Amino acid sequence: RCLLKMVKGNIIVPEDILSFCCNGLQGSTSPPRAHEPEEREEAPGAMASPAPARNPTEVQMSQLVLPCHTNHRGELSTGQLLKWIDTAACLSAERHAGCPCVTASMDDIYFEHTISVGQVVNIKAKVNRAFNSSMEVGIQVSYEDLCSGKHCSICKAYATFVAQGPLGSKVRLKPLTPQTEEEKIEYSIAAERRRMRLVHKDTLKDLLIRSPQETERETRDGSGAVPAERTRVESVELVLPPHANHQGNTFGGQIMAWMENVATIAASRLCHAHPTLRAIEMFHFRGPSQVGDRLVLKAIVNNAFKNSMEVGVCAEAYGQEMSVSRRHINSAFMTFVVLDQEGHPRTLPMVAPEPGEGERRYREASARKKIRLDRKYVVSCKQTEVPLSVPWDQSNKVYLSYNNVSALKTLVAKANWVLAREKEKVRMYTLEEDKFLSFRIEMSVCIPASRAFSLLSNLRRRHEWDSHYVSAELVQKVDDDDMIYHVVSQKLRNENKAQDFVILASRRKPCSKGDPYVVAFRSVTLPTHPARDEFTRGETLCSGFCIWPESEEMSKVAYYNQAMPGYLNYVTTNVAGLSSDICSTFEACEKFLLKNKEDLISRLQD
Repeated sequence: RCLLKMVKGNIIVPEDILSFCCNGLQGSTSPPRAHEPEEREEAPGAMASPAPARNPTEVQMSQLVLPCHTNHRGELSTGQLLKWIDTAACLSAERHAGCPCVTASMDDIYFEHTISVGQVVNIKAKVNRAFNSSMEVGIQVSYEDLCSGKHCSICKAYATFVAQGPLGSKVRLKPLTPQTEEEKIEYSIAAERRRMRLVHKDTLKDLLIRSPQETERETRDGSGAVPAERTRVESVELVLPPHANHQGNTFGGQIMAWMENVATIAASRLCHAHPTLRAIEMFHFRGPSQVGDRLVLKAIVNNAFKNSMEVGVCAEAYGQEMSVSRRHINSAFMTFVVLDQEGHPRTLPMVAPEPGEGERRYREASARKKIRLDRKYVVSCKQTEVPLSVPWDQSNKVYLSYNNVSALKTLVAKANWVLAREKEKVRMYTLEEDKFLSFRIEMSVCIPASRAFSLLSNLRRRHEWDSHYVSAELVQKVDDDDMIYHVVSQKLRNENKAQDFVILASRRKPCSKGDPYVVAFRSVTLPTHPARDEFTRGETLCSGFCIWPESEEMSKVAYYNQAMPGYLNYVTTNVAGLSSDICSTFEACEKFLLKNKEDLISRLQD
């Protein structure tokens, strides 16, 4: 601590040496401390490049993969990667909170590639949004080949952390203000991801209730069913000081690594080979454990599909006294594959579940597989990769609703909107992208935002102000926030038939101050409402309203639409000023809102 060193006439004090060493060992970069100048003179020969503005919560970690980090194939152990991910995410959360934070959950993770010894793992974590006492941290993981210079994405993850004060009390977090377009998008959609986490269990229960009690068993030639009991693994770990975080609790990343280890053993007992972890379903930490606790880790193969298997893992903790009941710490479900020499998944043997609990786990694994596919291909895909009219059913209703709202919020957060027209109070903006022309039309209206939200979210009343709408029939009320309508519109120019749409309308109230009221629309398909000869079936990819309160009586109402090819000529005609139909329709919308506001006031007075 008393070491001083002279470098070209400058004194490096012990604090600077320690800071440099810690950053080098941890692989993360820290911003300058408050007493240091923001700009420093570059040393001769150093690379001089303008530093982009950094999110204050952003943490970057780079780790060289050494032999001690790898498995028998010379590939980075997934457990070690989970430790690094959790560490980076925790450091980011604590930068924002300014106090200790604990991992509450980790969303689904899909591993796209493996990482070999000698390559570098680059992890970037930053807080997307802070709620009351919890926050969402987004993590991006990639690898770098130092010899070829190749960079490749490994996975993207979202973790939820809770800030803790003295004696484990909750801490109210300060709000986060996004700056860049990417940060605004992630900030806006974080509320939707939080909503989806909260209903995850209900989604699984609902799917199991609606599915047949007897799951149809797959038959495969030449493969006998392996009793699930043969894959069962139980292992105990003693929590030592190196396994604890800076708060004395067992490090969340360490628990995840131990769980991955026993899950791999269970998967190996089924296939008699070395499996590869492809996906992890949401980790949920139910409670802490401390140094001195014994952690019992249990794993079993719940179900084996043709090319993949699901392994269920749970972690329980107890102290020195065996008489004390075990505490459930964590549960997770991991999907493994076995790759052949060409890297293709091999066919796996079937699993014979044990009666009772085994049968329940078997059925739930099938339901989770469907939910994972829904989440991966409806939620995780880019908006342009999602089919327009996705089939709607009870099992994917949560994820279609998420996709509907998040697509609109993504469009709203775009930064390159250009004012195209202005007619009195109505302003029309356009956004030109590679595949889409989008428009936004907005005005301020003297009506409370909550009232405008209620009126505009009811498609059955849209014909009162939008002349393009002939009728809107409520087909199904999914819940209080999601409705499905069959809409009939006027004939388009040069068309002999009227258009019809099957539209999912998803509405959201503000999650926190500054958020808008949202009403999002997208096309879905229903078996009860197929395309009919008397109509031309239309589709909408992304459209809807956002309503911002400006005062108790004033609101800014904005309508967004990502124009489809059949609608493009109509939009460009209005943008170019050859028609004022869109502006006139929005002016009619204002009159509709004001009229119904006055009607409400009259009824209240009566």
